[in-house]
Amino acid sequence: MNNKDDLKILQKCYEMIEYGYVAMRQFPKSERHTLAAEIKKSMYELLHLIIRANKRYFKKTTLQDIDIEIDNLRYLIRLSNGLGFLPFKQYENWSRNLNEIGKMHGGWIKSTAK
Repeated sequence: MNNKDDLKILQKCYEMIEYGYVAMRQFPKSERHTLAAEIKKSMYELLHLIIRANKRYFKKTTLQDIDIEIDNLRYLIRLSNGLGFLPFKQYENWSRNLNEIGKMHGGWIKSTAK
């Protein structure tokens, strides 16, 4: 994957974080320091790992860590919808953003496997 494509996944992650902040504004106050904080932590970790993988020569383990973090974030977002903190439409949009990142990540893994 060339640097231009790496920047696309980084930009997509950045946009997803911006959307997540807007979506989490309506979480109940009691959840802002628990579930919302975990989601924010996971989104920042995903961003951090993408930047790290982009800079590394040997990317395999970092790309695996990105995969784990995407799944973790996917379940946290699903949980927030299941608990009624996130309306279905916002859940759908947020999940779509995360799935796009997952597809880009899959392409990145395939390109490094060659």
